[in-house]
Amino acid sequence: MKFGMSAYCLTPAMEQGRMSVYDVIDFAKAHGCEHIEFVPFSLPFVDPQSSKLNESLCDSVREKCESVGIEISTYSVNADLLKPDIADRGREIERVKRHIDAAARLGLKRMRYDTSSFRRPFETNTVENFYRELPMMIEGIRELHDYTSERKITTTLENHGFFVNGSDRILHLIQSTGFDDIKMTLDVGNFQCVDEDSVAAVKKCLPYAEIIHLKDFYVRKKSALPGQTEMFNCNMGSWFETMGGRMLRGSILGQGDLDIWEILRVVKASGFDGYISLEFEGMEPCEQGTEISLAMARAIWERV
Repeated sequence: MKFGMSAYCLTPAMEQGRMSVYDVIDFAKAHGCEHIEFVPFSLPFVDPQSSKLNESLCDSVREKCESVGIEISTYSVNADLLKPDIADRGREIERVKRHIDAAARLGLKRMRYDTSSFRRPFETNTVENFYRELPMMIEGIRELHDYTSERKITTTLENHGFFVNGSDRILHLIQSTGFDDIKMTLDVGNFQCVDEDSVAAVKKCLPYAEIIHLKDFYVRKKSALPGQTEMFNCNMGSWFETMGGRMLRGSILGQGDLDIWEILRVVKASGFDGYISLEFEGMEPCEQGTEISLAMARAIWERV
């Protein structure tokens, strides 16, 4: 098992100009990370306008990680394979392929992409729509699977957002693809977005896990948060609503309302031998929140 972090943790520092991607890599190494995960937020591995691969950035990031001795574990990209217009869907498939090219250029053996938009309207996230749109998701995954297989990259699918989330939905999607080599990015916190108990869901999903995203949330009743101007943003440090009407806010690991101790106990007892990747998305300064969370993750792991 290898502990590490997602560069996503330090996105605010990159966006605000306090850190470069190379500083993020140094930060991960200095704080004992054995691996680092990349997401293309503030990191234009693929140019968002031209959709061209930024080979020089991919090469320099790969070389930097090699020079400091930290493994790049995975690459994660948001995507929507359910665009209603066929031409738009085709363009989205091609965009994801460029990110697969970026993962290959970075020297990766695995990557995660989404199948539905994180921000699709709440009222569309029904189980009826899930089964109705399942064939379209599988069609897109199969086309992309051909592309990843040629590059010897393992695909992982994540319980992410509000549509392809919850243990039953994500496991059904993985099983329905028909590919034994499609695995799961198991996010222990995201189950809260659909009001599922994280400990129970982690137990169900662990046999499919290739990598684990470790995060924590504060969980509150909506009625207990009157006058909150930062609500409903789904951004780092803001409150956002679950499918069941509760409110979530990212926290420092071990300080929120998830039973991180029991979650890590279950993971450890299972013999999981993959990657654990911290995702901090609280309101504290990201450098501080990430540092404390990494220390908490190790301390809890040693004690469970």
